[in-house]
Formats: sequence, C-alpha cells, structure tokens
Amino acid sequence: MAVEFRLLDDIAAYVDGVALELGPPQQRSVLAVLLVEAPRHLSTEQLIGRVWGDRPPQRVKGTLYSYLSRLRGALAPAEKDAVIARRSGGYALVVDRDTVDLHRFRLLVEQARAADEAAQAAMLFEQAFTLWLGEPLELGDTPWFRTLRESLLRERWAAVLDRNDVLLRLGHHGELLAELSRWVEQHPLDERLAGQYLLALYRSGHTADALSAYEDVRRRLAQELGVDLGPHLRTLHQQILTNDAVLAPPPRTPTALAARPVPRQLPAPATRLIGRAGELRHLDELLAPKEQRRAAMPVSVICGAGGTGKTWLALSWAHDHLRHFPDGQLFVDLRGYTPSAEPLDPSLVIRGFLDTLGVDAEDIPADPDTQAALYRSLVADKRMLIMLDNARDTRHVLPLLPGSPTCTVMITSRHQLTGLVASHQPVHVTLGTFDHTTARELLGLFADAERITAEPDATTALVDHCAGLPLALSVLAARISTNPALTLTALAAELRDSAHRLDVLETGESGMDVRTVFASSYQALDHETAQVFRQLAQAPGPDISLPAAASLTALPAARLRTVLRRLQVAHLLQEHAPGRFSYHDLLRAYAIELADVTDGCQSRAALTRVLDHYLLTAVAADRLLLPYRDPIHLPPTAEGVRPEDITSHEQAMAWFTREHPVLIAAVPHAARAGHDTHTWQLAWALTTFLTRRGRWTDVAAIHTTALAAATRLKNPAAQAESHRALAWERTEAGDTRTAYSELTRALTIAAENGDALSQAHTHLALGWLYEREGDQHAALRHDRQALDLFDSLAHRPGLARALNAVAWDHGRQGNHQEAVDHCHRALGIQTELGDRRGQAATLDTLGCAYQDAGDHRRALTCHQRALAIHRALGHRYNEAEALIHLCRTQQALGDRHAAGQALEQALAIYREIQVPESCVEEARALLRALQAGGAAECSPAQSS
Repeated sequence: MAVEFRLLDDIAAYVDGVALELGPPQQRSVLAVLLVEAPRHLSTEQLIGRVWGDRPPQRVKGTLYSYLSRLRGALAPAEKDAVIARRSGGYALVVDRDTVDLHRFRLLVEQARAADEAAQAAMLFEQAFTLWLGEPLELGDTPWFRTLRESLLRERWAAVLDRNDVLLRLGHHGELLAELSRWVEQHPLDERLAGQYLLALYRSGHTADALSAYEDVRRRLAQELGVDLGPHLRTLHQQILTNDAVLAPPPRTPTALAARPVPRQLPAPATRLIGRAGELRHLDELLAPKEQRRAAMPVSVICGAGGTGKTWLALSWAHDHLRHFPDGQLFVDLRGYTPSAEPLDPSLVIRGFLDTLGVDAEDIPADPDTQAALYRSLVADKRMLIMLDNARDTRHVLPLLPGSPTCTVMITSRHQLTGLVASHQPVHVTLGTFDHTTARELLGLFADAERITAEPDATTALVDHCAGLPLALSVLAARISTNPALTLTALAAELRDSAHRLDVLETGESGMDVRTVFASSYQALDHETAQVFRQLAQAPGPDISLPAAASLTALPAARLRTVLRRLQVAHLLQEHAPGRFSYHDLLRAYAIELADVTDGCQSRAALTRVLDHYLLTAVAADRLLLPYRDPIHLPPTAEGVRPEDITSHEQAMAWFTREHPVLIAAVPHAARAGHDTHTWQLAWALTTFLTRRGRWTDVAAIHTTALAAATRLKNPAAQAESHRALAWERTEAGDTRTAYSELTRALTIAAENGDALSQAHTHLALGWLYEREGDQHAALRHDRQALDLFDSLAHRPGLARALNAVAWDHGRQGNHQEAVDHCHRALGIQTELGDRRGQAATLDTLGCAYQDAGDHRRALTCHQRALAIHRALGHRYNEAEALIHLCRTQQALGDRHAAGQALEQALAIYREIQVPESCVEEARALLRALQAGGAAECSPAQSS
C-alpha cells in the first residue's frame, strides 16, 4: 500500500493514488501541523496556537479533539503507516517522514548538496523540485503558517540556486539560459542569481549581453538599496572583460537538460465536431488565469461511455488552441480499453516521452522513478500540452502527470477517475449521448439533405435506434455515404430488430464498431461486476431501483452498491436519479447478447427473482390502497428475493408512482419469458393504482396481455378479472358495446366455473355499465343480484359496495329515502371495516341523494367529506367526479363562485389523467354556463 502526504500544495493525503477525505480546512490544518513537526510531540496549546493563532473559537479544545478524532477515522486506510498518537498533554504523528513531500524534499536537497558527483546532485535536485505542485500549505492562514510558508519558499529558492551552480559546472549553461532570464526578472536584486546569469550568457557567446546585465544589476542595487555590488560579481565582471580562461565552459556532461526538439505529436482531428459547444466552453477553463483555476496545474478529464466521442472532443479542442502551447504537445494512446492490446505501462510511456524530448538513450537512467523525475524536469516551466488518451484508471495516469503548472494535461477515459478528481480538481467533462437534433446533424454530415428530407420517418427511426450514441450514428453515416443505393428506410428496417441491432452497426474493421467498443469496456470488469452487468439486462422497464436490483442479483444491498458504482465509474450504467439505474439502449442489447451466451438458466433465475420482487411489493402496496380487495394466491418466492417494506397508504402511492413505468413493462416482459402467473398477477396488482390515476390506456394494454396469460393457464378467475378490467376501460372510452361483450364473457366464465364471488363482481360491473347507458331498471336488477350474492357469501366489503350501487339506482329513479337508507347501511359496514375508499364512494352517493331531495346542506357536507377522502387516497378520477358533484350543490346554494372553482379543479385533474373527451366537454360546458350566469345542471355519475 503506497501512502503519500502532500504539504507543498494543498494539504492532502493519498493511499494508492486515491485521495482521503480530510474534512474542512482547519481540520486539515491540524494534520498539516502534525506532519510538519512529525514525529515531534506537540502540546495541545501548541497545536491550538499554530492552527488558530490568536483567534481561537470558544471551546477550542473540544473542537481540536473532534478534529483529531475525525482525522484518525480519515487516516484509517493508512493506519499502518500514519498514526496520531496521544501523549502526555499533547499529540504526535507517527509516520515515515519519507511519505511526506516536505520531508522528502528536504532529504533530497540534503543528499544533492552532499553528492560527490555533480550529475548525481543535479538528478537529486530535479527529483526534489518535482514534489512542488503549487503554493505550500495553501489552506493555513495563521502567523505560524505564514512564517512557515515564507521559510519554505526561501528553502526552495536556495535549492534552485544550488542546482544552477551544479548545472553550470556540468556545462549546461545553454539549457539554463532561458530559465535564468525569467528568474532574473522576478529576482532583480539577487546577486548570486545575477552571477549565474552573467556566466551563462558569457559561456553562450553573449558577452555584450552579460556586461549589460552586469550594469543593470549594479544600477538597481545602487538605486533601490543604496549598496554596491559584492566582490563575487565584481570579480566575475573583470573576468568577463579579460576573457579569463577560468570562465571557459567545462566539457558538457549529459543530463536531463540535453537539447531537444519541439514535439508535435497530436494526431489529426476527426471530421468537424458536432454538438459539443458547452463542453468546449468548459474546457476553455484550462486557459483561465492561474488565480481563477481550481488547480495549480491545469488538468482536464473527459470521461464517458465508449463511443461518445471523447478523443474527438479532446483533439478538436487541442487543435483549436495550439497557439497556447508553443513548447509542443505530447500525445499517447494509453490503450486502457483497446480490445486487441494490453494497457500501456506508464514506465514505457515515459521512456517514449524521453525519446521524443530528445534525450539520448545513454543519458536515460535505468530506474523508472528516476526516468519519471527526468521527464518532469524536461517539461518543467514549459508551455506544453500533454494528452493522455484512453486511460484505464487513476493509477494509469498519475505517473505521467508533470509537476509544472505551466503544462496543461488532457485525459480521456471511460473511467470516472474519481481519485484524480479528488487530488487534482480537474476541469471535469462527462460526455453523454446526443439529443435528437444533434444526432440528425451528425447524419447530415454524410447523407445529403435531400435524402434526409425525402425520408424523414426513416431518419427519425435511425436516430431513435442509435439512442444518440455518436459512434453508432457515425457507423450509420459511413454506411449511408459509402452505399448511395442504400435507402434510409431500408437501413431503419435493419435496425428495427433489437436482437440484431449491433450486427447492423458493425464496420468490419477492428475496434471501429459498437459491439467491439462495448466489449473493451466489459472485458475490463472483474467477474462479479461483469455478472451484474449481464443480470441487469434481464430487468424490465426503462430503469431499476436499488432494492429491485438487490433481488435481481441476490446480492446484499451494501455489496450491490459497490458493484453498481464500478459500473457507473466504467460508464456502463448511469444513476439517472438517486437510487435508480439505467442502461443506454445499445448497451442493454449488448448485455442481453452476453447473458444469452454466458448465463443460460442463471439469467432466467435472475428474471424470476426480479419479477417476484415486483409482484410481492406491488401486491403488498395494493393491499394498502384497497385493503378489502379479494386476495390472490401468490406463487412460491425464489430464494434471494427481498420485497420492499411498504407500511402506509402514502408509501404505497409513492412506490407505484415511481415504479409504474417499470411494472407496466414487466407485464409483457413476463409474458414473453413464459411467466404467465406473474403476468396476470402483476396486471391485477397494478389495476387499483392505474384506475385511480385514470391511466386507462395502460389498463387496456396490461389486461389484454394478462387475459392471454390467464387463458394459457386455464385460470377462469383470472380471465374474468381481466375481462372486467377491459370492460371498465371500454366504458370510460365510451365503447359500451365492447364493454358489455367483455362483461358478458366474464359472467359466462364465472357461471360455468361456479364462481359466485366472480359473478357478484361482474353483476356489479354490469349495473354500473347500464347506469352509464341510462337504463336504470337494468342497472338496479344487476346491482340487486350482486347484493344477494355478496350477502349469501357473507362478503361484507362487496355487500357494502352493492348497497351503495343499489342506493345510487334508487336515487336516479327518484326513490330518495330508499337511497339514503341503503347508503347508511353501506356506511355502517364500511365504518366497521375501516374501508375509507368505500366510505368516500358512499358519501358521494348519499350527497347526491340529499341533493335530489332538496337537502342541500347535508349534501354539501357529504360531498366535502367524500372529496377529502378521495384526495387523501390519491384517487384522482373520483376526486374530479366528487368536485363536479360538489359544483351542483354549491350552485344550488347560490355560491356560484365556489361552484366555478370546483369545476376548474375538476378540469385540471381531467387534463392530468386519461378521461373520455365527453367528460371534459361536459365540465367545460358547465363552467361556461356558470360564468354566463345560467342555471346549468351537473350530471352526476356513479363513483367508481
């Protein structure tokens, strides 16, 4: 395990290249003090004085103890190498000083000054300077920190001057000259530096410039400090004037500073960049002034799934900004995800960079760490761009980062490189897929506008099938441009079959088709993560929640989070909402391919588990929405399934709201996989929620599938249930003929199988249908039959519903007292059962009965109570119906304003849910009549 502490920049700690979370600035300052003084013991008062200076907060000791406790936790991954030890009256950090960059710097400088050979000294100095990545101890802002920072900068400057003397002894005056010139501008009164500059100028053949520089420093010292030059500079000046042989350059000893060409390694950019304007602007932050940047060294990380165009973006930006990198550009494909090759070893990359930078083979050290130090020395203070393409992970790039803030680094990777993000605060760009407009624009680069205009539907289909993935779109564009006879319609037809979509996106060239790109990401996964990637393809619907994924994979939730995080980091999965995960469509197709080949029965087991999860949770949630619904018998549950724990009506509604797109997709998914019992039972469990939200199209879709499954199972009760649901949907659509046919079939099935309970439910549905048709006598006949059957079965919830239906029928026929009596009987049962939904429906009926009898005040109370319950239960369809009934009563009471408000609210709900247009038009007509001052009547309908 590699542990590293940094003080010569931001205060940071790393374990194997991954940054530790050290907490807020003052907590990190506590660690910095301990690291600077390590392993010396510090009293509590000394720590407080260094961290807070003369402005300690109240209860500062408690704060300090809290920081120390948290730091121990933060350093837990490095506990074998760094321990905060409690000692009498204070603390000490027990740590290997070589892991702290400050102590490492001082040791290297000490070794350099003591070295017998100048070449070895030069190398040690360069290694020391690579540890400086920015302003030392940037967070500290107390007198102790400021004094220490000034002292450290003086230490570094003294080391720089010592290094210069060494390099001049080695004959590297030419390579030093540019750096010395810059430093003289920054330190015009430093006589030692001035002497080094004069000597480098003289040895480089610039005697006149050396004499001029001598006069400059002499004049500045006299004007600004009022002092004369020291004896060393005066002697050097005289030696220059006389061409003293003492100043002759020594034989040049090869070192890291050999003359080198300006590298121009960037590959040519691809075709014109499409659709990344925002990302390009974000990358421009790399060129911001230093004080505006987030890191001392400008670094960008462009990450995203394979095929999103990361290299395309990086090269486009780089070529547009070449003028900012006059000292050259280095480029390497690290092959982190190249299918046909292993990732490049960073040491080989550094060796290649050294070749490019002009270092002779015999001058390259054998030790990889020394080679890395040499590389950083060569690029130090250079305005260079270093592009590291296709990195595998953070470890892959850390050895390749220069130490100089003048260099700019661009990294592309399918990995999120979170360790690098934490340590270097890069400009971070995550590439997603293209939107529909941008995708069409990309196709338009290759296919002429006439072809796209002539086949707009096919163009839309092509874009949809590629799901916005730039690589997939580029492959299609290439096929279009290379085969003028290929129509867009024919290509769209090829892509329509999702099972063979990846075949259509093959190019025949290694590494250039979508499947190969996906494979290179997949092959980098460990065994467990790869298995979860394949298993997730079995899940129905557009996404999957963490609890559902836990059942699907049979993994503990904590373990699963780790695996899902790996897939996210590799950009093979996205968490598009907290706790909800999804694939790109083409990645799903690839995962299904893999599962079909690799997993066999394991895939079927995973699908069974996730269907069990959804079914068990949906049935439990439905019981909370409709507690007195007749239960169904569930199949045995697969091992490893953990349904969600839902304990309240509100939680049930929230769960269905989140999951209903997945559940609706799960019904046909289960049917295609041969899980017929799951198919009809999932549809059954969804029905209550969907009808409350008025989602009648979904009701029709799932119960058409469920009916086919129930027929295959020869399950008459399930068949009748789906016929009733389909009849309900047809009634709401105004297709009463088909609704009657569905209910007749349900009644026949129930009668043939002697299922009295199913018959009772079907008679109740027929009564509702006839009431909607206006045949009150037929409605009453069926409702009474339902009442008798429920009564004979002692089915109290059904009996109460039938009493309510009979009450409604009597009310429509003018038998108001009969209606009131039946309502009270129904309410008595429902109150005893605690059936709030049933109470709301009966209160609505009772309100209409009172209203028709002229007792408007009682009617108002009933409708208000019914409305409150419907709202609490989230029953949007019945809420709108109750509002329309309330309108009638408020109008009768003369409160036209309140009646209008009720209608407005009902219309808003109708716009939100699926209802027949006739209902909407009726409500609008009532509103217009009210606004015009008319006496429009509200037409009540039975509560469903």
